[in-house]
Amino acid sequence: MIDSHCHLDHEPLYENINEVISRSKNAGITKLLTICTNLESFENIKKIIDLDEIIFGTFGIHPHEVDKNIIPKSQIIKNSQYSKKIIGVGETGLDFYYNNSDKINQIKSFRKHIESCLELNLPIIVHSRNAEYETFDILNNYKKTNLKILMHCFTGSYDFAKKLFDLNTFFSASGIITFKNSSDLRNTFSNIPNERLIIETDSPFLSPTPMRGKKNEPSYIKYTLEKLAEIKKKTSNDMEKITTNNFNKLFSLK
Repeated sequence: MIDSHCHLDHEPLYENINEVISRSKNAGITKLLTICTNLESFENIKKIIDLDEIIFGTFGIHPHEVDKNIIPKSQIIKNSQYSKKIIGVGETGLDFYYNNSDKINQIKSFRKHIESCLELNLPIIVHSRNAEYETFDILNNYKKTNLKILMHCFTGSYDFAKKLFDLNTFFSASGIITFKNSSDLRNTFSNIPNERLIIETDSPFLSPTPMRGKKNEPSYIKYTLEKLAEIKKKTSNDMEKITTNNFNKLFSLK
């Protein structure tokens, strides 16, 4: 299994990082992608990716953090080239649910991250909340490029997903698909092609059922995998192979 999106620099994961890595391996995880959210986050990620061969990282500014981390495209490119273990750009995107950052600044930042991806030939990890129209409008401007897109913790509508099918888009399922009230989301994932599916924890957030109420961690990815397998009418082993192959294809890994 591969956890395509976790925040190992967040507590309580960071202070217990060796135990978290050990439990991840014991659960059968072969790769962890720890996601950057701001400049301070990246300083810790640079240390974390050297702790174990299964850990990879990204560089990016989360839409909530944009106002406090306004940086040029050149810095995104430079930081993304820090190590061969930095394999993606993000998380970036648009979040209009909260007013943590100015909308215009979010849009400008999102575009800078996309332009950086095109120069680096790295996938972009996209966060989109209450911004389906704007997110698609921006991504669609790059339809004729080689942009590789990962919709992190996808909770969008099926109409949004269908529009993204025309772009080079993968969709990551989080623990939200295990929640009792997420029947619409499960239906959406049932209609997403298998070759576009990836899984994540978004830990320490969004603990899946039956671990609700606890801080999430990568080893809990198995519950999301099992639910996705059920949704897609596959065995867990088959779904593990599908999502692992998709991740490795997207990030050009073996």
